[in-house]
Amino acid sequence: MKEPRRYATYIMASRSRVLYTGITNDIVVRTRQHKSRQADSFTNEHRCTRLVWYQVFDSPSAAIAREKQVKSWRRAKRIALIEENNLGWHDLSEEWGKPITPLIIQ
Repeated sequence: MKEPRRYATYIMASRSRVLYTGITNDIVVRTRQHKSRQADSFTNEHRCTRLVWYQVFDSPSAAIAREKQVKSWRRAKRIALIEENNLGWHDLSEEWGKPITPLIIQ
C-alpha cells in the first residue's frame, strides 16, 4: 500500500541568516534542490542551503495556510520559531540519506 502524501512548510537559511520560507510535497527532494542550487533564484543568490525549520502536514491546504502565516510574520517572530527547537541553526537535513550504523549490544 502506498503511503499517503505529506506536505511540508519549511525555512531555509544562509550562513548569514537570510531566510526563505516555502512549501513542498517532498521535503527531502526539495531540500536537495536548494543545496545543489537547482531551486529558484532567490535561494541561489542568497545561498539559502540549510534547512533550519520544517513542519509536516497531511493536506496541501494546511501547508499553504502555514506558509502564508509564517511569511506574514516579522523576521523576529520567524527567528523565534526557528530557535524554539533549533537554537544553533543546525542544518536539519544534514544526516538525511547517510547510512545508519547499527548499534551492537554485547
